[in-house]
Amino acid sequence: MIAYLNRMAAVASMAFVMVASSAPAHADVDGKAVLETYVDIALANYSDALMAARKLEDAIAALVAEPDEETLHNARAAWKAARIPYQQTEAFRFGNAIVDDWEGRVNAWPLDEGLIDYIDASYGTESDLNGLYTANIIANSELMYDGKKIDAGTITPQLLAGQLHEIGGVDANVATGYHAIEFLLWGQDLNGTDAGAGDRPFSDFDVKNCTGGNCDRRAQYISAAATLLVDDLAEMVANWQTDGPARQAVLSGDTNQGIVTILTGMGSLSYGELAGERMKLGLLLHDPEEEHDCFSDNTHISHLYDSIGMRNVYQGSYKRTDGTIVKGPSVSDMVKAAKPEVDQELTDRLNATVGAMTSIADAAENGEAYDQQIAENNETGNARVQAAVDALVNQTRSIERAVAALNLDALEIEGSDSLDNPNAVFD
Repeated sequence: MIAYLNRMAAVASMAFVMVASSAPAHADVDGKAVLETYVDIALANYSDALMAARKLEDAIAALVAEPDEETLHNARAAWKAARIPYQQTEAFRFGNAIVDDWEGRVNAWPLDEGLIDYIDASYGTESDLNGLYTANIIANSELMYDGKKIDAGTITPQLLAGQLHEIGGVDANVATGYHAIEFLLWGQDLNGTDAGAGDRPFSDFDVKNCTGGNCDRRAQYISAAATLLVDDLAEMVANWQTDGPARQAVLSGDTNQGIVTILTGMGSLSYGELAGERMKLGLLLHDPEEEHDCFSDNTHISHLYDSIGMRNVYQGSYKRTDGTIVKGPSVSDMVKAAKPEVDQELTDRLNATVGAMTSIADAAENGEAYDQQIAENNETGNARVQAAVDALVNQTRSIERAVAALNLDALEIEGSDSLDNPNAVFD
């Protein structure tokens, strides 16, 4: 994937490190109660993501059992629905090592889709960075890598997770997770910045009337990937249960460090990851493959719910899929007690970001997909995306002010060349 090469060359990130001071963040608000709210929201949010993944697995099973337009549509709809709770969990990623170490199994991107299945000739045949650029697991029951033979006779969860995912240390060798499933449901989006997403036919899964070849193995692959997604999310739910290591890591340590964890997740996702790597880079390159959900044209939803997730953890409130609310003492309460003007500023800017992302989403739902909005010469679309990038940068500055208001010493927020050194993107 050419976009992957650009991305690797363009994005340089730095660790987001924050160190808590010895003084309490703010004595007027119970910091431990704030942390309890945070871990309760994490548990509820990952539980919702797990439930949605199970529904996706069921929809994929129905597609495999009886491939037709309806079952393919239902599986795609289930995938899109699963993105809504999952994207909100990304606010927990950067501050929690357990989550960050795990995340690549479920949401790694971009991927070299030629590793998985057939691709259009425009994709090319080789990559200097990836020896398995066109390996096509689905078409080949045996693979060779680094002089060793890999038996892929049956595509199982163990094969995908244990042998093929990020094989050779190549990040683009994504064999598992949401985006591998997305590619299998939609296929490549060959429309560039014109209208339209991927358009894989349901017959690619129909063993009796097979298109694309190897329909039995494609069914094996998507089923195995769905099983893995459920298993991985179940593992993360367990990590946030009462005795889970993620929960205990937050609650058993220094209270200030726990607050730092919350702000770390917000700041790093806000600036280096979302504003920089996922949005500004694609805008600079006008590259449709730099959108997060590039096969399905669902990027506008993913970006919107990333932003909502950050607001959730700051305000200590999460609306579950079933409509119930998980709510409690929050970092917002702490900042308000310390410096109400800073809390108001950050609250306003979080809302502004959600508003800017909603504008992108509204345009997409009305026929102008995210890849069209970042297209060259689309001044209105570019401006809409840039407004969201600016809003993310502004809210990051307010997160830094909140850190200072709580007497926490901040070092560095994760950066991106796309924001900090744009000329490097084109070197």
